[in-house]
Amino acid sequence: MHKLPVIALVLSVAVAAALLIFARGSGARHTSGPQWPQSPVVSSEQEVEFEDVQEAEQPGPQNYFGRRFRPMPDLSGWRRPEGPWKVALQVGHWKTADLPEELGRLRERGGGTSGGGKAEWQVNLAIAEATKDLLEANGMTVEILPATIPASYWADVIIAIHADGSGNPGVSGFKAAAPRRDYRGRGSALVAALEEEYGRVTGMRQDANITRNMTGYYAFNWRRYEHAIHPMTVAAIMETGFLTSPRDQRILIRRPEVAAQGIAAGIRKFLEL
Repeated sequence: MHKLPVIALVLSVAVAAALLIFARGSGARHTSGPQWPQSPVVSSEQEVEFEDVQEAEQPGPQNYFGRRFRPMPDLSGWRRPEGPWKVALQVGHWKTADLPEELGRLRERGGGTSGGGKAEWQVNLAIAEATKDLLEANGMTVEILPATIPASYWADVIIAIHADGSGNPGVSGFKAAAPRRDYRGRGSALVAALEEEYGRVTGMRQDANITRNMTGYYAFNWRRYEHAIHPMTVAAIMETGFLTSPRDQRILIRRPEVAAQGIAAGIRKFLEL
């Protein structure tokens, strides 16, 4: 028996087997449906604090409500309730232990920063109470809210009051930000008024480092959470200064009424009072 025919026969069998395996593999790929890209890995901190655009546009794990976003409410017939101006002041990190299940991850993060012998929530609360007194003197209705926002909460204006922290005690300054998704389109005007008046009254420098945790603040994220503001509420989050800065502590801890005057002046300017 000649060797060449045998070799040719072996090669033919090998090629046929390879073609059969390839055909089966190709068939499996064509019958399995579209290959969706995997959702990016998002840390617990990111998922609680802000919606990532890329994450929202791709299929991925369902959120607390069983879907990526809550249904958009019908606002076609919405009218502002009658009555005086209504302002809400949310005290950052106050009563975080009472947060609902949908915001459970925030309970694990504790009470924010600290400095000068004070926890952040204590400083935030003192500023909020002083601001409330000033605004009520102008005839406004003012509510102080803890970390949990009532479901679909409405007010003409809501300010989330926080204080910043840094490992460097030389870092100081305040900053304010509007929600990244601002249905009313008035958040930027509120922030501009707060920045101008708070800086003028307190004399603090302005910190330009606006974080995604600010623009995607959970309490303003009505598309994702039930316990968040109503879409028609104009909102801003304010870092009133660095609690870790001896310079800023002179106002935040020793003279919180000055910080309150700056916030109240910003709100009045926005409302054109």
